[in-house]
Amino acid sequence: MGKTIGIIGGGQLGMMLAEEIRALGGRTVCLDPSPDAPAFAVADERVVGAFDDEQALERLCAAADTVTYEFENVPGSLLRRLESRYDIPQGIRPLLDSQDRLREKNNARDHGLRTPRYAAADDEASLREAIRRIGFPAVLKTRTLGYDGHGQAVLRGEADVPGALPLLAVPCILEEFVPFDYEASVVLVGDERGIVRFPVGRNIHRDGILDLSIVPPDADRQVIGEMVARSEAFMRGCGYRGILAIEYFVRDGAFYFNEMAPRPHNSGHYTIEGCTTNQFRELARYLLGQPLEEPRLLGPTVMKNVLGRDLEAARQLAAEGLPGVHVHLYGKREARPLRKMGHVTFTDTTAEAYAERWASRFVR
Repeated sequence: MGKTIGIIGGGQLGMMLAEEIRALGGRTVCLDPSPDAPAFAVADERVVGAFDDEQALERLCAAADTVTYEFENVPGSLLRRLESRYDIPQGIRPLLDSQDRLREKNNARDHGLRTPRYAAADDEASLREAIRRIGFPAVLKTRTLGYDGHGQAVLRGEADVPGALPLLAVPCILEEFVPFDYEASVVLVGDERGIVRFPVGRNIHRDGILDLSIVPPDADRQVIGEMVARSEAFMRGCGYRGILAIEYFVRDGAFYFNEMAPRPHNSGHYTIEGCTTNQFRELARYLLGQPLEEPRLLGPTVMKNVLGRDLEAARQLAAEGLPGVHVHLYGKREARPLRKMGHVTFTDTTAEAYAERWASRFVR
C-alpha cells in the first residue's frame, strides 16, 4: 500500500494534487467542510469538517502518513499543536508567514526582497499617519483573510478614505500603489537536495482575479533571471521546503514582492500541459519522498481562468476537442459569475495568437 498524504482543503488545488499523488502510487485523505468538495471525487478517504474543527483535523492527521495544506487560511494555532505529533514536512512557518500581510512583508524585506513601501494601519489615526508617510495612491488591505481582490481598497486621494474606513474593523496594512508594467509569479519546489523552479509567467488580472498567465513572459531575461535567483535565495534563507509561489510587481526593470503562497498557485496551472512536469506532481514527489524533477517548458503557453461567467464557453471548447486546447473543469456545483470553475490551457500559443483566436470566446 502506498504512502497516504493528508490534504487540508478539498478545493481544486487539493483535487489536482490528489490526482498526481495517485499517479505516483500514493493515497490521499482530504478534509473540507463541503461534502461535495472537488477533491473528494478523487481522494481515497474524506473527512467532512470545518478547518477550525480540531477533532476533524486530528482524524485527518491520524489517517495520514504525511500532511499538507492547499490554502493559506488554515488556523495556524491548531496546526501548531498538531505539528509536534504528526509529519507536516513543510512545517507551519511558511503558512503563518503568509497569513498576515504585515508579517509577510517584513519577512520578505528581512530576507532581501524589495517591497513596496508599507505601514500598519489599525485605526483611523494610524491610517492617516501611514498615508502621510506613503502618500497617494495607496492600497489599504486587511492583514488576514484577503484573496482575489477582497478585503482591500485603492486610495487614490482623500475622497477615497472615508469609504475605506470600514476595513479598519480588523488590523490592516497600507501599501504603496505600484504602477507596474506587469505582474509575474515564480513557483518553486524544494527539498533537502535542492530547489526546482518552473518557468516564470506574466499574469493578467481582471476584477482582482487572475485572468491569464502567459509563458514565457515578454520581458527582460535578465530581470526574470534575477527574480528567480532572488526567490530561490529567499526560500533557502527562510528555511522553507515543499512548494512556494511568489507574486511580484515589475516596474522599469525592478521587481517588488507582492505576496507568497506555500501551496500550488493558480498561475502555475499551465504547467500541467505546458511543461515536462507540473507543480502538483513535484509537490506530490516531495510529499512522497521521491526525487524532484527539474521542469522544462514545452512551448509558448497561455492559461485562461474559467470563472462562472465563462463556464458555458469552456464547456463548448471541451466538446470541440481541439488540439492544443486543454479544458479543466473542477466539478463545482454552484457557478457564481466570479467563482473559479476551471481553467483552459492553450499550448503552442503565444499571447498574440490567443488574442486573435481565443479571447473572443470568453466574456470580455
